[in-house]
Amino acid sequence: MNIAPYLLEKYNVPVPRYTSYPPANHFDEQVTGGEMPELIRSSNNWAPDHIGFYIHIPFCRKICFYCGCNACTLKSTGEVTQYTEALKQEIRLVAKALNRSRKVTQIHFGGGTPNSIPAEMLEEIVRLIRLEFSVSEAAEIAIETNPAYLDEAYLETLLGVGFNRFSFGIQDFDPQVLRNVNREPSKLPVEQLIAMVKKENDQAAVNLDFIYGLPGQDKTTFVRTMEQAIALQPDRLVTFSYAHVPWLKKHQQILEKKGLPGPAEKTAMFLSGYDALVSAGYKPIGLDHFVKPQDDLFQALENKQLHRNFQGYCTRKTTGQVYAFGITAISQLEKAYIQNTKSIDTYVEQLSQGNLPVEKGIRVSAEQVVIREVITRLMCNRELDWNLVSGELQVDLPELKGILNDDPKQLAEMEADGLLHRTEHGLTVTETGSLFIRNIAALFDPAYRQQVNKYSKSL
Repeated sequence: MNIAPYLLEKYNVPVPRYTSYPPANHFDEQVTGGEMPELIRSSNNWAPDHIGFYIHIPFCRKICFYCGCNACTLKSTGEVTQYTEALKQEIRLVAKALNRSRKVTQIHFGGGTPNSIPAEMLEEIVRLIRLEFSVSEAAEIAIETNPAYLDEAYLETLLGVGFNRFSFGIQDFDPQVLRNVNREPSKLPVEQLIAMVKKENDQAAVNLDFIYGLPGQDKTTFVRTMEQAIALQPDRLVTFSYAHVPWLKKHQQILEKKGLPGPAEKTAMFLSGYDALVSAGYKPIGLDHFVKPQDDLFQALENKQLHRNFQGYCTRKTTGQVYAFGITAISQLEKAYIQNTKSIDTYVEQLSQGNLPVEKGIRVSAEQVVIREVITRLMCNRELDWNLVSGELQVDLPELKGILNDDPKQLAEMEADGLLHRTEHGLTVTETGSLFIRNIAALFDPAYRQQVNKYSKSL
């Protein structure tokens, strides 16, 4: 893929990532812990009726300098035990309000570093979920891992309790790049980890996750990393753009001193990696995922049924309303988002008193539901059909367009720049436009304003 330099300069501006709509920085205190049980009970009547779970494990053995997650350094076994007991109490409280007939189709452990804590603790959480809820036999049970802390015994425990998707956070194969960002390489050869997973469960899937835009990386080194990744033939590869937000994450300032690649070099990394992966037969999904042609995500994209939540791209089949557990975790319901407290101490204290530890959230208005649907379709399926959206949401076309920040002049300008094609009933995003999909989505967001200290840049 070739991108004209003027496009990079023109569209590399701060825009939301649109992992949710409204974005998380719009959440406020209009939702409280006391209201949460009733919101959960109401959600039993909202579509989709199947359930996704997100479990946040905030602990890391050390903090990587690029990290933008809600994470903390692991201090003691006692702190971990106290936290996981509170987490299990939260699961039990939520179970009281959820309809037992609803099927759990996705369970996702994120962090932090979920595998920084004993595997037996993760096993206990999964067993509790199976006890309290109806888990589909085809449920995806996924975990984000740091391979520096993975061995055969740990993997065997997870596989034994039903984990069937493993994301190995490689970030880069170059030891010097890893040293620059305070991260250790894989404890075992990555090919050995993949072989272990496949030996125990040949239906289990492996993701390899990478980051581009770090100190010590350039186009040549990143292509070499992608070639090493391709040789391992993972089911999915993810190439995350490093999001530099030092005003939110002070430790990222360390990377400025080490020297961050400029926008042109960073884009060259992405494009060269993109070309290498596509040439090897992987299919691009959304902003940063690459999958094999037989993957459910590619089939969903072909059928215009690709979706996403805070945990990443997924199919409509696995995507339900998401109920989230742990500090800072965000429950993603059809008509509300609710985020837990950021403090471990407050989290543990609230749950010890039998209260759900809500810090903030937002009730999603009818207008925001419309905007969310339009942005999701663009971000996931790279096209927009006004008549289809109007019919599915049961909103008249004039009303639908009146809700959106639909500026024909800006759309025409993006079409002239080769980012999209306008059609009789909507628009389609070009291959070039897929790189700037956040910019295109922002056109339909009435609340969007370019604010340097609110969003990371699009590239």
